[in-house]
Order: sequence, then structure tokens, then C-alpha cells
Amino acid sequence: MSTTDFKAVSYPLRVYSGKDALKNLPAELKRHQANRAFIVCGKTVSRRTDLIARMRRILGDACAGVYDEIEKDSTLPSVLKACAAARAAHADLVIGVGGGSVIQAARVVVILLAEKRPPHELITQYPASGPAVSPRLLAPKLPIINVLTLSTSAQNRGGSAVRDDNLDHRMEFFDPKTRPVAIFWDAEALLTAPPALALSTGCSVYWRSVMNLGSTSMNPLLEGVRLHAYRLASRALPRVMDPDDPAPRIELCAAAFLQNRDSDEGGAIVERHWVMRVTYAFATGLFICFPHIGQGEANTALTGTVLRRLGVRDADAMARLAQGLGVWDDSVPLARAPLRAADHLDQFFAGLGMPTRLRELDLPREGLIRVLENSLKNFNADPKREFVLERELLHDVLLQAW
Repeated sequence: MSTTDFKAVSYPLRVYSGKDALKNLPAELKRHQANRAFIVCGKTVSRRTDLIARMRRILGDACAGVYDEIEKDSTLPSVLKACAAARAAHADLVIGVGGGSVIQAARVVVILLAEKRPPHELITQYPASGPAVSPRLLAPKLPIINVLTLSTSAQNRGGSAVRDDNLDHRMEFFDPKTRPVAIFWDAEALLTAPPALALSTGCSVYWRSVMNLGSTSMNPLLEGVRLHAYRLASRALPRVMDPDDPAPRIELCAAAFLQNRDSDEGGAIVERHWVMRVTYAFATGLFICFPHIGQGEANTALTGTVLRRLGVRDADAMARLAQGLGVWDDSVPLARAPLRAADHLDQFFAGLGMPTRLRELDLPREGLIRVLENSLKNFNADPKREFVLERELLHDVLLQAW
């Protein structure tokens, strides 16, 4: 069903894509009157590729410094060190170079540079009762430029997650002022990522595009965004491991970019179905509790089981999802829709060499209780704290996914 009652917003942003896209960096700095750009990245991209050296050559004296030790899942110690380095360099613009962890870390660096309170007072709070609460972060923020090496939905968001091993959940920051002023899908930069990593992150983009097919009420703008994101991800994912072809990686970047238009075009978290919300929360808990697990692998290992167990809760949504995948129509009972979608996706992911069960992820079965507890504090998946009331069921679903 389509609705014509909606609100859409747009944010100022420029996207540069293709061969030699990074040559536009100096123009972006000039546009924002910046002359002390500080680069935030990880060790691999800095020390095993020529990308950061290339960016230094392009930026010249406008490069104020580089912090290249952001760790997987944006660990709090590495983010704090990056912030201190950016402050010492008197940065007036921050450039995040990498995948989701680095892009999110760059946003938190900008938040910590501006806000005067301790980090743990700036994150989403989870009271013992009632919904989660995200503090308002009102201080002006430095402009951010994101240079992607992987397709990631983090590229044009205002929310960021940081891992603190002293907490039982992620630190969640939200500030729309940390949306980037520019994004670069540079062909050479995207080819620096190993094919297996490009596949893993690409699976996350594809997974979300599939979940979005289950929407039962979309306005015309949202429908166009979601359908085209699925089309792009579907055709790009099987080709993303080609180490010499940047096109499928750019298409996956475009799909992820479009997916983030959801909230801007009128989509809402509360409208998302249980399969999407639970899989997302479980997957997040998995890669937070077990850092060797990627988000893509977590999504593919969980989706089939969650569809089979929880799909019945949103029957119409699962019918649309399965219909979008081409595995269901009105001649088949509605209850079969999530089962057919689950079988199809398990077969598709397995054909790509991705896991379809949790036992394939090299983690102890007893570790699933940690994953469950982490999943119960995930604002994006469960802003109203509904999962707490379903603890036993969700634990059983995790065990079934094993």
C-alpha cells in the first residue's frame, strides 16, 4: 500500500564517485573554509595501501595530521586517542577513511571535540523502566568528509556506535550535525579492500535491502528508494569480489546511501518488522561480543532462523518480502511466505560462501547469552524496549539459529 501522507527532508551533501574522485578534496576543503584537515583511519588502510599517502599528496599542506589506529567496532580507547590527536592538530575538518567502524569513529571524534561532558553522559541512556533516551548534543560540530573503502550504511548517518568493553551494550551517540558534508566513492580507494571483506559488508547492504522489501506502507519517495537499493545490491553483490572492478563496489555504496534515506523520506523505526529488528539486534550483539565476527556474516547466519521463527508476527510484511524475492504469490498460503523467503536466502548466502548458522562463526554456544543481553539494549532495533518482555523467546530463537 502507498501513502501520500508524509514528510521528507534533505541535508546538504555532495557525493563524488568514480575514477580519481579524490581530486575533488581540495575543493571541498575550500568550500568549507578549512585548511587543517585531520584524517582518521585504521592501520590496514594506512600501512598496507597507498591510499593515505595519496590523500596527503592531494591535500598538501592542508593535511594537519593522521590518526591511523581506529580499531574494529570503534573501540572507546582508540576513539579517545583519535580525538586527542585531532585536538592537538587544531583540526578544523575531519576526514574519515575506511568502512563503518572508522566512519562512525570520525563522527564521535567530532562530538567529543565539541561537547564538554564526559563521553558516557553523551550516549543513549537505558533507564530500568521506560524507553531509551538519547541526549541532545547542541554544540556546533566540525564538518566531516567520508572517504569509503567499503560499502557501509554508516556513510551518511547522524548516529554512531562505540565499543566499551566495560559496558554490556554499545555506546550509542546521535547528532544529526555529524552528517557528512561530502562522501567519496573513489574507485581506487574502494579497491583497497580485500574481496572477502567487500563481500561481507556487501552482504549487510543486501540484507537490509531485502528486509526493506517487507514494508507494508510506503510513500512514493520511500518506495523508489527501497526498490532501487534492492535492485542495485542484488546485481552488485555476486560481482563484488572481483579485485579489479570498482563498479559493483560503487553500486553497493549507492545502495547503502539510498537505504539511509529511509528516515529522511518518511520511514520510521517503529514500522519495521520483527524479523528485521531482531536480526539486526542479534547481529550487532554478535560482532560486539565476538570481534572476529563481521556484521555481514552475523546477518547471513541469523536471517533464515529468525524468518522461520518470527515471520508469522508480521505476515503481510513477510508476504511482500517473499514476493519481492520472487518466491511467493497469492496462490500460496500466507504462512508459507516467511519459510520460502528463509529457504531462498539461506541458499543464496550459502552460494556466496557465507554462513547460514551460528555454529559456523567459531564462537562458543554458551556465549549466546552475552549476545542476548547486548541485544536488549539496542536503540535502533528497539527504541521502546519491547525486547525485554520477550527475553525467553529471543533466547530460544538464538539457540535455534545455532
